[in-house]
Amino acid sequence: MKLLFTTQYDDAKGKSVFLAGPTPRSSTVKSWRPEAIQIFQDLGFDGTLYIPEPDWVSGIVFEDFHKMGVTDDKIIEWEHTYLLDATAILMWVPRDLVTMPSFTTNIEFGLWAKSEKLVYGRPDNAPKNDYLDYCYRKFLKKEPINDLKELIKVIVEDINYF
Repeated sequence: MKLLFTTQYDDAKGKSVFLAGPTPRSSTVKSWRPEAIQIFQDLGFDGTLYIPEPDWVSGIVFEDFHKMGVTDDKIIEWEHTYLLDATAILMWVPRDLVTMPSFTTNIEFGLWAKSEKLVYGRPDNAPKNDYLDYCYRKFLKKEPINDLKELIKVIVEDINYF
């Protein structure tokens, strides 16, 4: 399994999943993505995961981006490049109105709400996801998944059908 973090580029083709959803903007807020990566690994996924966060594996945190000259435009361009490139888009929305309000996630969801490559879920206790739930049901005729592992299983089992 290959991990590609924000601002890292690779033109390798093959199955890939973009891990869309709220991103911590501070190193003091825990990301949900390490758990997701571990689940993909445990399920034997052998493709590429596009991770819209700094490369925390190498010790880079969000606060370092601006010091490194990484502009918001560069981040947005990277995200759009790999949202388009991804075989599937996992949209996990564990929204927290204080630490991860998910404003960008809302826009990304809207851009992909009618795409068959979108697989969406959120914890039952995550606030303000009713509109996303409604659109997912209406446009894709699917129910939101309320468990991250189950959401990932759907993608790993169906990745060749996207």
